[in-house]
Amino acid sequence: MSRYVPSLELIDRAAKGNIQAIGRLISRAEGGVPEARPALAQIYRNAGRAHVIGLTGVPGSGKSTLVAAMTARLREQGQKVGIVAVDPSSPYSGGSILGDRIRMSDLANDAGVYIRSMATRGAMGGLARASLEAVDVLDLGGFDTIIIETVGVGQDEVEIAKASHTTIVVSAPGLGDDIQAIKAGMLEIADIHVVSKSDRSDANRTIADLKHMLTLGAAGAFKPEWQSPVLGVSSYASEGFDALLAAIARHRDVAFATESGKKRQQAIARFRLLKTAENLLSERFASSVGPIVPGFTDQLQQREGDPYTLASELLATSFK
Repeated sequence: MSRYVPSLELIDRAAKGNIQAIGRLISRAEGGVPEARPALAQIYRNAGRAHVIGLTGVPGSGKSTLVAAMTARLREQGQKVGIVAVDPSSPYSGGSILGDRIRMSDLANDAGVYIRSMATRGAMGGLARASLEAVDVLDLGGFDTIIIETVGVGQDEVEIAKASHTTIVVSAPGLGDDIQAIKAGMLEIADIHVVSKSDRSDANRTIADLKHMLTLGAAGAFKPEWQSPVLGVSSYASEGFDALLAAIARHRDVAFATESGKKRQQAIARFRLLKTAENLLSERFASSVGPIVPGFTDQLQQREGDPYTLASELLATSFK
């Protein structure tokens, strides 16, 4: 049996790019291991150099294919790339389907690429609960660009904009609900709009629709430092990626060297603080209510109380 290596002892190994140490630390973050928290806290203090790119879009828009193609080109530039691919969870086992890792199998043998699939495990907003801790560990491990690919479940994946320096929203021609989803909230969060499968004949219509929507949304809004471009790419025809990488590089400068970029980083820090507090509170609540829930449940089932009163009593009792 292998010896359990304390998390604090794994930090130096992870900082030198040791894949086993990186994997262990991410697994402990994902599992909510209390022993790992001092190490993760230290890692956070030493991280902050990587460019974090968030990538989201509805299912079928080609997110994983786009991530793989982007990663291959970033590797040609000499960058180390970390990928945190958030996959749907099984409602029964809680495990991840791992679809993204399967689709990125061509990158698996590249030592300069690290791919980690993470299950949502009930977390909302398109991110897994340990996504940001995984980013910290990869940042410490020397990865220059870290891509977070969200689960791709619909219209409410706006948390990614609060967790990344650059947010890319992916659309595809022929998906009628895709533009509707963007209208519902993704239009505002995108720093870069990408229309995948642009070799298709109907791609120009999707690009034109997006540009029109952006024009309407920008009426009266003055953004001197960045205007979100709409770019068409085709993995099949290997087209559009030079323009996409150039746009990402330009936005990186905005994210790290401008006043709006500093405000974005403050928003990321605020999101991180509140999200961590929310997770800690949830853990504390879950560990304390177990023995007393059945009694409150019986009262509610028998109509001896109402949900609001009993829930308030449950909170008051559990946090005594």
